[in-house]
Amino acid sequence: MRDVYEYAIIRVIPRVERGELINAGVLLYCQPRGYLCARVELDEARLRALDSGVDLDGVREALGAYRRSCDGETGPLAGEPLGGRFRWLTAPRSTIVQTGPVHAGLTADPEAELERLVTSLVRTP
Repeated sequence: MRDVYEYAIIRVIPRVERGELINAGVLLYCQPRGYLCARVELDEARLRALDSGVDLDGVREALGAYRRSCDGETGPLAGEPLGGRFRWLTAPRSTIVQTGPVHAGLTADPEAELERLVTSLVRTP
């Protein structure tokens, strides 16, 4: 049996005014299975190619906040339902780290789907 899931790509845009970005992770939410997870993989060399002066520590911290928010154990989203966390994390932002548009699909295994999306959308061949 497959269930509907939603996902968004987590992007890093080191110089927002230029609009250049790299994909650095995927946020996946599957309400029927009670699943919310963010997987991030920052390619620091690619990011430095866009902006040699980028604040890597700040970017790492912002990306880590996506993972921590999914766990919901600490922070401002602690105790919020998974759907509320997903909507808050995917809300439009004008920051260096942000999510792209939300897309949907069907899956029997959200964890495997997350891995497939990271492989195809974030990792470089």
